[in-house]
Amino acid sequence: MLRDPGRDDPLMQLADAMQAWHTDGFAVVPGYLSADDLAPTLDELTLCFPTAAGFHEGSDPRRQRFLDDEFDGIDTFPFASSQLSLLAVHPRIIDLVDSLLGSETRLYSAEAWAKYTGAADYDQRLHRDFLNHTLLVPAGLEQVELFVYLVDVPDDLGPPHLVPRAHTGGLPPLPNWYPRVGTGQSGDRFVASTGRPDLYDVGVSAAGPAGTVVVFTPDTLHRGTALTRPAGARYTMHLSFRVAAAEWAQRQGWADRSHDPSWYQFVEQATPRQLALFGFPPPGHAFWTPETLAGTALRYPGLDLTPWTSRDRDCEVRY
Repeated sequence: MLRDPGRDDPLMQLADAMQAWHTDGFAVVPGYLSADDLAPTLDELTLCFPTAAGFHEGSDPRRQRFLDDEFDGIDTFPFASSQLSLLAVHPRIIDLVDSLLGSETRLYSAEAWAKYTGAADYDQRLHRDFLNHTLLVPAGLEQVELFVYLVDVPDDLGPPHLVPRAHTGGLPPLPNWYPRVGTGQSGDRFVASTGRPDLYDVGVSAAGPAGTVVVFTPDTLHRGTALTRPAGARYTMHLSFRVAAAEWAQRQGWADRSHDPSWYQFVEQATPRQLALFGFPPPGHAFWTPETLAGTALRYPGLDLTPWTSRDRDCEVRY
């Protein structure tokens, strides 16, 4: 676990994150994104979610959506805020993912999540995420999940708690959920029938300032915690990446979202490196022919195709 928020040298942060991720199954990188990195997104955040005051005072008509179920506060990519979409593939995020997985990676899920004190029960059982992140079971370090804090997330605003691998190394893939207490009669093979308070006792709080990034593997035992601050609100992103070859690691097919107006806004502001995370062929790929370039220009008239058409990329096109 990363415990020293003063270690803000980028290379040191990446090295520390890699070591902790390999050892513990997770790493907490405090303030990895700067206030300047977050500012454009925060300026547009109300396009997606009510403010804390708007929710708790009842002045925002979207309030009802967030009540009852903890997952009601999730928006999926592409977001109504193009700046939020771009933050999901911020260069520093890509650098961190590349340091963990390698350079040939894909983004396979991106969600933004708003939570409000009292809106729902956010206190979760300890669990692992692989049941809806892979067709198989975790095998090595081929996937990574990230929590990105858009605002400060202290202990009273529901930071995730994660259990180091030293305490979970002997656990089989199932059961997946571990309650704090149990009756021994769950009857569900995915839920432990007996409680594991010992695992809750060794969970590490990932509380941190705005810009903190938490990286973890889909087989890392973790849980969400309750928001207790009066009139509190928490805004985060949950991002999931995989190595390009791990086709069994999946959650969302981006073509299904690619005719959304927000998708077009995102694509026309993104770089080739960012688009490659969704499966766009890189400059120089055999996909790029005069015909496909002309068609792409029609579909995305605001996208600067120069990186794909320049002669030094072996991609010449005539319009």
